[in-house]
Order: sequence, then structure tokens, then C-alpha cells
Amino acid sequence: MKVSRVLLFVISIVLFSCDSGGDESVNDNFDRGAMLVNWADNIIIPAYDNYVQELEGLATAMQNFTNNPSEDLLVELRTKWKSAYLAWQWVAMFEIGKAETLSLQSYTNFYPTDPTSIEANVASGSYNLDLPSRRNQQGFPAIDYLINGVATTDAGIVAVYTDENSGASYKTYLDVVVSKLHSQTTDVLNDWNNGYREVFVDNDGSSATGAVNKLANDYIFYFEKHLRASKIGIPAGYFSGTKDASDVEAYYGADVSKALYDEALMASEAFFNGQHFGSESKGESFASYLNYLNSIKEGEDLVKLINDQFTTIETTSSSLLADLSEQVEANNTLMLSTYDELQKNVIYFKLDMLQALNIKVDYVDADGD
Repeated sequence: MKVSRVLLFVISIVLFSCDSGGDESVNDNFDRGAMLVNWADNIIIPAYDNYVQELEGLATAMQNFTNNPSEDLLVELRTKWKSAYLAWQWVAMFEIGKAETLSLQSYTNFYPTDPTSIEANVASGSYNLDLPSRRNQQGFPAIDYLINGVATTDAGIVAVYTDENSGASYKTYLDVVVSKLHSQTTDVLNDWNNGYREVFVDNDGSSATGAVNKLANDYIFYFEKHLRASKIGIPAGYFSGTKDASDVEAYYGADVSKALYDEALMASEAFFNGQHFGSESKGESFASYLNYLNSIKEGEDLVKLINDQFTTIETTSSSLLADLSEQVEANNTLMLSTYDELQKNVIYFKLDMLQALNIKVDYVDADGD
């Protein structure tokens, strides 16, 4: 099985190497501006609006818990953490504009988190979470540890936060982490609402610096590295040859990791098809652009191939356990099968779609997949 994966990768690299370099600009008459408007007004900004609202709910639940720690308020805090974490999956792929400047992805969802360093930060009370070296000590994975992993029972976790010696330090750290999530994301949303939306929509050219080309690369990078590799491939040991259940997203939250994967897959499929956030309506998209170009692969419609593959991925991964760390230990073969199905769409996106749109890959693929 490993040989077939390596062969698939080599074939894709050879095909990319055969692609000619040079100017990416194209002269088709597809309305890229309309696609950018759909992306900005009907998908990205509404998704960020929703995410900020969920973060506000998380912040309120965090304050309620830290003001008066109890098991009931801990359960409510976990509920709000999961809701915000799910909302994050709908904006995680948009590493463009202010999100790119702030490195929002890595400060929000760098996992596995580092509990040893988190405990050291809590104990010392001295830390700078703006440092790149601190990315694995904050964001949703750090909150996961702080509300699920500091003790083995709910009563034990509450006891940590009510301890007369250290409880205040844990409360402060939790507050700092949640507040940074909210402030960074609010900065990104404010930037979209105060000028960047117009910059994004107006940048409708087909050069490497055009908004379509940049977001196409962001989308594929997210699907390849964060969805396929981080959520599935790395914990399954695809790259290292050694599975590690502790590498799953939301490791301490146990039954959250599969839900996060499902949400991310759903968001990726919706964006490809131009589906409006929170609606069944659709607008211009990668799918409609490919249809406009009548993109065919080996006699078959490329959009249909991609959407059919999304269905296959969903079918394959539907049997995964709610806790992906448990899945790795119980039946890692299913994790590897899910990875293989995700990889097929990586090739459709990275080779066939970008070739049809005459867009070059702008990031380095060095994971040996």
C-alpha cells in the first residue's frame, strides 16, 4: 500500500514538472470579479461574522467559569469551545489579507499543543504569546488542554481552577488565550469590513498576485496540509510510518476530533462549489469557472469528478469513530484509507484544476506525501 502512495506522489510531481513556467495570465472571459464578490460577500465575511459571534459566546462562558468554577459551568464552557472550534473550520482556509499578516491559522490551531510549556507558563506567569515559538501553547488546542486535560475528571479540573495557590494563574492563562483568539479574529473581520473587501474584489487579474490565484493556492494548501495531512495523515503515521494518537486535533476533548474533520470537509466542498455560508444558494466558484472552461479529464467532467470524490471521501470517513485518537488505535487502516481518498482530490485540485485555470502552485511541497 505504501508503494502505491509513493508512486502516486511521484507521478503527480512529474506531471507538475512538465508544466511550463512563465506568465500565468489568461484571456478567457470568465468573470473573476463576480467570483471574488461571491467569495467575499456570501462566504468569507459571513463566515467570519459567525466565527466572531461564536468566539464571543466562548469568551462569555469562559468568564462565567473563571468567576465561579463549577462542573456545570465547565460543561457549558466546553460546549461553547466546540461551537467556536467548528465555526473556525469555515474560515481556516482563508489565509489571505490580515489573516495572512497575523498568521491566524498557526496562532489559532497549532496542534498537538505543548502541555509542559503551558504548565510552565501558568506557573511562571511570564510569557509572550505573540512569539512564533509560543504557537503550540495557545489557540483552540491549548484551551482543549486547559478545560479537558489538566485533570482526569470534571471535579478534578474544577479543583485546579479553585486551588488557592495556583487557581488564579490557570484562570488568567485561559483568559489570555481566549482573549487573543477573539482579538486577532476581530482584527481580521474589521479589515474585511473596512477596505480589504474592496481591495480583494478589485484584484481580479489573472497574475500570480491576483486574488483568485492567491486564494486558489490558499484553498489547496489548506486542503492538502491542514485537512488531509494534519487531521488524518499525521496521526495515522502516513508520513513517519508510526501512528500517534496524540497528534489528533482536540486530543483531550476526546469526541470532538471527528466533528471538526467533518466540518472542515463540508466547508471545503461548499467553497469549491461557491455555496453561500449558511445557505443552499450558490454563486460563481471554482466549479463554475471549470464548467465555463469545459474542463475535462480523460473524457470526464472535472467538476463532476471532484464532487464525486468528495462524496467518496464522505462515505469512507463516515465510519470513523467520534474520537480519532481512539480510531488510530482501534483501526488505523480506516484512517489511511480516508487519507488516500482525500489525496485523490488533492491531485484533482493541484494538478488538474490549477492547470485548467493556468495557475501556478506558490508554496513548497516538502512533506514527501
